[in-house]
Amino acid sequence: MLLHLHVKNFALIDEAEVDFTKGLNILTGETGAGKSVLLGSVNLALGAKADKDLIRQGAEYAFVELIFQPDNELQYEALRKMDLPVEDGMVILQRKIQPGRSISKVCGETVTAAQLKELAPLLLDIYGQHDYQSLMHAHKHLSVLDSFASEEARGCMKSYRECYDTYCDLKRQMEAPEMSEAERERELSFAVFEAEEIEQASIKIGELEELEKRLSKMENHEKIMKAVSGAIYFMQESDSAAVLSLERAVRELNPVGHADTQIAEFASRLESLDMDLTYLVREMSDFLGESEFDEQDFEIVRERVNLINRLIMKYGKNEEDVLKYAERLQERIIYLQNAQEAKSKLEKELRQKEEVLHSLAKELRSYRKKDARMLEQEITEALVDLNFLQVKFEISFEETSDFTINGCDKVVFLISTNIGEPLKPISQVASGGELSRIMLAIKTVSARRDDINTLIFDEIDSGISGKTAWKVSEMLGRLARDHQIISITHLPQIAAMSDSHFQIMKQETDERTKTEITILDEKGSLDEIARLLGGDVITQATIENAKELREQAKKVKIG
Repeated sequence: MLLHLHVKNFALIDEAEVDFTKGLNILTGETGAGKSVLLGSVNLALGAKADKDLIRQGAEYAFVELIFQPDNELQYEALRKMDLPVEDGMVILQRKIQPGRSISKVCGETVTAAQLKELAPLLLDIYGQHDYQSLMHAHKHLSVLDSFASEEARGCMKSYRECYDTYCDLKRQMEAPEMSEAERERELSFAVFEAEEIEQASIKIGELEELEKRLSKMENHEKIMKAVSGAIYFMQESDSAAVLSLERAVRELNPVGHADTQIAEFASRLESLDMDLTYLVREMSDFLGESEFDEQDFEIVRERVNLINRLIMKYGKNEEDVLKYAERLQERIIYLQNAQEAKSKLEKELRQKEEVLHSLAKELRSYRKKDARMLEQEITEALVDLNFLQVKFEISFEETSDFTINGCDKVVFLISTNIGEPLKPISQVASGGELSRIMLAIKTVSARRDDINTLIFDEIDSGISGKTAWKVSEMLGRLARDHQIISITHLPQIAAMSDSHFQIMKQETDERTKTEITILDEKGSLDEIARLLGGDVITQATIENAKELREQAKKVKIG
């Protein structure tokens, strides 16, 4: 659920904060007051393209902050998989836009715009005019249908796409230009040379790190010997040697140890220190005796380090990369040595994948048709609720000539809104107002199945009025019983259904224009509904009409 929106220096908005609630959040205001700008700021925070012109005139930056509370464990799990933090059960998104760059953060951690776009669908759905118009394009219909897919259909789609990826890879290999014999020989010769170079080096993973430690010790041999010798001198041989000092301290305490238990403990601990230090001096002396510098060994280690580093520079970032590159070389050598046989094998594998794809595409079509029949019924019922009284809605299928990432199906939504009219593609018969209602019907049906609790609608009331407007209002009210809905509207019927009503106004102060947003109490909401009913002059009649609309809305909410 979207809990809070904070916008600063964005277009006409100087600074605004909105606390959204559960249920239906309605935004109303005069045309041009900044309603869509406010929702545009939400899009921006979720990764939409930033434009420096959005920064308010005279400001150095624009800032948008959204605070979400995930609604279910699936959302938390998705956030964990994306390695995005959650702070005290909240997801805090921030975006700061400056000329030439923008910075995005999730709970204080900087993220990319791509990560924000991946995160957005997990938290909410936003629908505006562009999304309604997308129904005019048939290629969008298949994605709508697949969003309703059954578990069986999803499993089949996963298998199909895995097979399709392999098929495309094989096809790219088949379509690659064939080499001449001379080119093949040149590549083979070079591959063999590289493979032999790596094989002769016989490198092992982790070897370089160990060798560099040895080399560092050898390079610093003289310094190490001098340091160890100096340490032994100060511990054992100097006038104030630590070993001698400890021995003297022990001799001082031992005679009086019997007189006090704490003194006896001090003496015992000093004896232990004396013994430890004596052993340490002995070990360091042994280290000096055993540490000899071998010039030949030094050269061998240095050359080995240089060899491994040279191979890493040529073939990868570390020893593991070099060895993997060698494996790929061997595969390529075998391929080049058996080019004709490999081509035949490739052709066979491609035919086999085509057969599997045909089978999976056919199975997927069967699942889709089953899902489509159920979807047709549910969307038809939702359309009737939205005042399409004589509507017929069907999903037609055509088989494509080629494999695609989505199978071999072309899906088209067909609709008839009047008795006697044949079914036709939505793009041929639906007006703007009808498109918005069709999208609302689709989202109402999908909301019963998906895990997204927050839906935002911009201009859902486009091109409608009267009874149809009330039907849309009723559906939004029902949808808001178990979802958070945020919607801009110009219609009193929809505003009357609000659980929280926000008014957006444009104010002129100090020769500047700015947009302000205010949450309305019950009286303020009635006044705003009355304004939507009758214009700027609010009369007792429009107030009574507004009250009547609110009463009707309450009955719908109670259900």
